[in-house]
Amino acid sequence: MKRVCVVGCGGSGKSTFANQLGEITGLPVLYLDIYFWQTGWVERKTDEWRSIVNDLLKQEQWIMDGNFNGTQDIRFAKADTIIFLDIPRYKCLINAMKRVVIYRNSRRIDMAEGCYERFDLDFYKWIWSYKKKHGVMLRERLKNLKNEKDIIILKNYKEMDKYLDKIKRKY
Repeated sequence: MKRVCVVGCGGSGKSTFANQLGEITGLPVLYLDIYFWQTGWVERKTDEWRSIVNDLLKQEQWIMDGNFNGTQDIRFAKADTIIFLDIPRYKCLINAMKRVVIYRNSRRIDMAEGCYERFDLDFYKWIWSYKKKHGVMLRERLKNLKNEKDIIILKNYKEMDKYLDKIKRKY
């Protein structure tokens, strides 16, 4: 395990999980939100974004935290391990709402400068529809990679904790 992609719905716990995995393994954690968003929640242009991700992929070791369907192809190609946090949508929604309270008018460590936590109805709608829209596509991608990559699907927080405990024993 040297190049790990952690993916899943917003609010699933990707950043927390990636951070914990990084602490255990010593691998650097790259929070993709930091690189994608510009001040005030402005998205990067597609070409610029893919260029940034390609530069990040040149590092020999990493844990990449984030979905970003537009770069999954190049990230998954370089990864040796892909971890999908397939957490129930209601838990993701609750976690996203908690973040608004905890980080209100401030920035999380996994977020770009000038992107302060806020209530965002479109984001909550995206979370609610994730499994049917993005989850189906992601599962298909992972199915196609199962013979080439180490694919781990974790369906709840207990499974996430068990997996991290397993990795602790290895390291």
